[in-house]
This record gives sequence, C-alpha cells and structure tokens, in this order.
Amino acid sequence: WDETHFGKMASYYINRTFFFDVHPPLGKMLIGLAGYLSGYDGTFPFQKPGDRYEQHNYIGMRGVRYYSPFCAFLGSCLVPFAYLTVLELSKSLPAALLTAFILIFDTGCITLSQYILLDPILLFFLMGAVLSMVKCNSCADRPFSASWWFWLSLTGMNLAGAMGVKFVGLFVVLLVGLNTVYDLWDLLGNLNLSLVMFGKHLLARVLCLILLPLALYMAMFAVHFTVLNKSGPGDGFFSSAFQSQLIGNNLHNVSVPE
Repeated sequence: WDETHFGKMASYYINRTFFFDVHPPLGKMLIGLAGYLSGYDGTFPFQKPGDRYEQHNYIGMRGVRYYSPFCAFLGSCLVPFAYLTVLELSKSLPAALLTAFILIFDTGCITLSQYILLDPILLFFLMGAVLSMVKCNSCADRPFSASWWFWLSLTGMNLAGAMGVKFVGLFVVLLVGLNTVYDLWDLLGNLNLSLVMFGKHLLARVLCLILLPLALYMAMFAVHFTVLNKSGPGDGFFSSAFQSQLIGNNLHNVSVPE
C-alpha cells in the first residue's frame, strides 16, 4: 500500500506535477531521482496495491538490479552503520559483529528495504546521525581537528536528512541535542578551559547542529517547489497567488492581488 503511495509521488517529481503530502519532501525526491536515473519515465499509474509493473522500469527505486537500487542500498547500509556504532561504543568486536548479524537476518529490516518506501531512507539518516554523533564524541580529545569538524558537520547533515524524510526524525534531533547539552555542561565545568574556548565550542555546535541542518532543510523545500512547477492534485491546498505560478493551472499567469 505504501509503495503505491510513494511510488506515485516519485512519478509526480519525474513529471514535475505539483502535489501535497504530510511528510517533508526529501525521501520522495530521492526516490524520484533514483527512478529517473534508472530509466523510469513516471508513467505507471500506481492506482492500487498489487498492480503489475509490466514493462515499467521500477527496479531502480526498489530492488537490487539496474543502475540505482536505491531503497535496497540504503537498507543494506544499516548493517555497517550499526556495526561501527556498537564497535565505537563498546570497543568489542564480538558485540559489533553480533549487532550486524542481528540486522542482517532481521526479516522486518529486509522487508522494509526491498520496496519503494520512506522507511529505509529514514533509517539510513537516523542511524547515520547516531554513528556521526558517536564518532564525534570519540574525537573529544581532539577538538577543532579535521576529523572532529567532519563528524560534527556530518551529524548536522544527517539530522537534516532525517527531518527531511519524516518528522519522526525529531527524535534523533532530541537525542543529539541531549548529548550536546551534556557535552557542553561538562566543558563548562572544566576549570582548565577558558570561557573564550567554551564560546568557540558553543558556536561550533550552533553552526553545525542548528544552522547547517536548518539551511539544508529549507534547501530541500526550495528544490521541491522549483521542480514541481506544473499543475496537479495539490493545487487546492495553496493560495490563488501560488497557483498562478503553476503551469497548466486555470490561474496560471493571472495577476492575483494580495
């Protein structure tokens, strides 16, 4: 059922047809991009679950062949992400291997990763954010080094990705936020650290964990509204002034007063 839902939205992006959905746009845009790059032309109707794709090249958005097996690839990334996270936290190779094997043989994870869904994309960014946060914590003894900046920035990018797929991503934002507050509180209590240096730590986190994710999140919507420039089923949710900018709408290029 969900594949019918999100596959149709991928077709909207390929055909540049405007629509409205409760979720942020990143996941659906990425599915649409994967379909476009793998040769899908956006013509399958996605009318009801179970319809056969026949000659339509849908595999690039879903499975394990052709140019861009998108959801399956992101789902497979969860295994190394989990392995590296547990290895970093526990320093135990058996614990990390056990975690990886649990995910490899998890039926739910395998099932979610083989269809055109937002879930593998969301899990990719959620686990990516956790891994980046843990890696950044491990660089605490080397603040402002290249690796420290890399993992801190990557944490912010993954936060934007998680929020840009579904609002459930707020939970990983909360996790990283609590970790950051704890980290800053610990630094504030360090009498060997000057207030100037503490201010630099604070500004670095504001830049990478607040401003960077916000900028990326807004950029997703900028791309979303730029791509979807043709009239579609989502027109009625927006103002007449907005509809006048959509090609094919009855109000297209009509002067609409404020």
